[in-house]
Amino acid sequence: MKLLNIALIATACATLGACASMSGPIATANLQPTKGNTTSGAVRFAQSGSVVQVTGEIRGLKPNAEHGFHVHDKGDCSSGDGMSTGGHFNPSATPHGQHGMGSHHVGDLPSLKADANGVATINFSATTMTIGSGAADIVGRGLIVHRDPDDFKTQPTGNSGPRLACAVISGV
Repeated sequence: MKLLNIALIATACATLGACASMSGPIATANLQPTKGNTTSGAVRFAQSGSVVQVTGEIRGLKPNAEHGFHVHDKGDCSSGDGMSTGGHFNPSATPHGQHGMGSHHVGDLPSLKADANGVATINFSATTMTIGSGAADIVGRGLIVHRDPDDFKTQPTGNSGPRLACAVISGV
């Protein structure tokens, strides 16, 4: 598993060129399809100061569509449908909302935008999460890709539909 994480990090670094600029804690997530789905991918979280840079690639999405993307409370993908991860990670009990736009859960991430081949490239910064310390620590939490776009309004979920892929975020 450790070797797989290292390979995923190397792939993300080579593809996105983001490794040289981050010097703090790192976490990874290896997304596996939920039962009946084909979505998978690798996501890297790298913290520098109070900013976490999130990079990666997800495949097997509906082409030219948006998909909800969230950190969930529990790092447990055992249920087959991703429901064992619980709700969105929300340590400060804030309303669901849009990443970077006012009040939102720590787990509210930008929607994924798949290209014509069903591939979404991830590259954004977050200031509400941490890696390895504090109440907003995402290590050991679940990472979920949803079928539908997040409406950023429906409480507490964003109405993003079924869970297509699941991962446990692990520290490196």
